Order: sequence, then C-alpha cells, then structure tokens
Amino acid sequence: MLPFSYRLIAEDGAARLGEIATPRGIIRTPAFMPVGTVGTVKALYPDQVKSAGADILLGNTYHLMLRPGSERIARLGGLHEFMRWSGPILTDSGGFQVMSLSQIRKMSEQGAEFQSHIDGSRHMLTPERSIEIQCLLGADIQMQLDECIEYPAEHASAERAMELSLRWAVRSNDAFQRLGNDGQALFGIVQGGTYAALRQRSAEALVAMDLKGYAVGGLAVGEGHAVMLETLERTLPLLPRAKPRYLMGVGTPLDLIEAVRRGVDMFDCVMPTRNGRHGLAFTWSGKVNLRNARHAEDKACLDLRSACPAARDYSRAYLHHLIRSGELLGGMLLSWNNTQFYQELMAAMRSAIAEQRFETWAAETKARLSGEAA
Repeated sequence: MLPFSYRLIAEDGAARLGEIATPRGIIRTPAFMPVGTVGTVKALYPDQVKSAGADILLGNTYHLMLRPGSERIARLGGLHEFMRWSGPILTDSGGFQVMSLSQIRKMSEQGAEFQSHIDGSRHMLTPERSIEIQCLLGADIQMQLDECIEYPAEHASAERAMELSLRWAVRSNDAFQRLGNDGQALFGIVQGGTYAALRQRSAEALVAMDLKGYAVGGLAVGEGHAVMLETLERTLPLLPRAKPRYLMGVGTPLDLIEAVRRGVDMFDCVMPTRNGRHGLAFTWSGKVNLRNARHAEDKACLDLRSACPAARDYSRAYLHHLIRSGELLGGMLLSWNNTQFYQELMAAMRSAIAEQRFETWAAETKARLSGEAA
C-alpha cells in the first residue's frame, strides 16, 4: 500500500498548488470536498460528483455511527464500497455535530456523552472511539476528536476547549497508531476561537506531534468573513509548509478565494447542495435565485461558461418551474450545477497559481461573483 504524502508544486504569494497522494488516488489542491454526510452527496449520483471534478468526498462520523452503524458498514466492505466511491474519503471526527446538539450532550475529560437525535439512545464518543469508527469506515483521512465551541466565546472558555482538544489529539493519535495503516492519515485540528495566542499554542503543540496534516477548526461559526480571514492570517504561518492545510466547513466562493490566497489547501461545505435544493444557483456571473418570478419566462440557460449539463441544457424558466413546483428534479439539477461550479472554481484557482497570475485572477473573479447575476 502506498503511503500518504503531500507534494507542494508551486506557490503564488501565499497561494499553494499541490497534490496529496493516497492509495485511492491523487487529490489536487486547492481542493473542495463535496459533503457526503450519510454516505451520499445529497441529490447526486456518485458518477456525477466524480465527473464534476471532485477527487475526494467528506463523510460524517457522527451520522454514520448512528445509522447504519460503523460496524455494519465495515461488514459490508467499508464506506467506499458501500457508497460506490472509489476515490479518497475524509471523515470528520463527530465533534462538530456533538457541539450542535448542545441541549442533549455532556462534555467531560473522557469524551462527549450525547443522546441520538434519531431514537434518543445514549452514546459516548471518545477520541479512541472516534478513530475506531473512522477506521471501520475505512477513511483515507481522519480527524482527531476536538471540542468546537460556539461563537462568541470568552477567553477562558476558548482556552479550556483548546487545551481539551490538545489532550484529545494525543489520545486520537495514540489510537490511530494502533488502528490505522500507512495509507491513511490523521489530521490535527487547531482551535482557540478568535484569540491569536490560543491559536498559536494549539498550532505549536499539534505541529510538535508531526501529524500528516493540519486543519483550522472553529471558524465559520458566526464570527464573520473579516474575522475569519484575520484568524487565518495569524494561524496558517504557524503550520508546516510541507503538509496540507484544511479549513473546515467553509464556505462561499469568495471565502474559498480569500482562504486560498492565504494558503489553505482543502475545504468542505454543504453550501453547494443545500443552496441547490433551495433554489439558489452559483454561476460565473454570480448567484441566481431561481425562485424569483423574473425567471418565469427566461429561455436563457444558467451559465454558458459552465461545462455542466444542468447549467447549459435547461432554461431558467424550466428550473424556476421545477423549484416553485417543489419537484425533486429542480434540487437535483441545481445541486449538480453548484457542485460542478465549485470544482471548476478550484480548477481555475489551480491554473492561476500554476501560471503565477492568482492575484489578477482573484480580483477579476471576485468582481464577477460578488452580486446576483442578471
């Protein structure tokens, strides 16, 4: 089995072009990972996700452990075989979902005890159990269990959660050394809220562990675009140049451009498919809200610049009709369009970095994408 590795190919300012090698294939970076929460990217076939240009998907530890169960998925051949996805998969640790269930969970040094949102059953998610689940799923990239706190957070709360996350990182790594293999990788998660000194302490401790990659967690939780970017500017220089950097749960096209500009390599977000199911399309001319009545007799397609059939082969009038009628096809087509747009956006960034024109490309693209398309 080939080992996990990262190769930095080119830099343009802080923006980075690279490749992550895994036994299941190469991940071209900067990369956007479509979110396959429960073993599916919502409203899309796996073949559509692959043809859109995605090299890697994200799976959700919390949801899959509850249904259908990680042990069952392992008996059925692992998550890749279960969902018919042959490429790499990254799984989150379950920590963010536990945070979002704050009314029915209890945190301790041991882990997070929580009540299932499905049937009310109680579970304990420890760092060791999180890694065990991710190994049962067969994830190529696994995340340490961490405590992601809500924004805003007092310094004392952010510090307590950051220190707990560091102790859990050690335990996650110990479990991974027992259960993982050379083709898999464990990423640490830098926490510390919006406090620069806490972020520095977290990053330095994780870097000392010599993990395969590093994520910036605890952002995109309400702090706002400017604060997120400021936090990235202070945190990313603390992370190893020769290892991948992952910004968790982000974001809008403008978020992605600005984060790549600062040195981020990997992203995930539900935004493409969630917005698609609610009638919002991303195009190279800006956002298009297909619920608006002005599209009712518009024969134009969504986006001539896109290679996606959903963007080129259907009129805005038809898409408007589908969305307003509540037809499943409407959400499917817009999710397809949005998923491919995000992959085309990442491909365009990779080309711009390779050709040393990222700043010019970013300025021109942000101007086009900032508003709603005509």
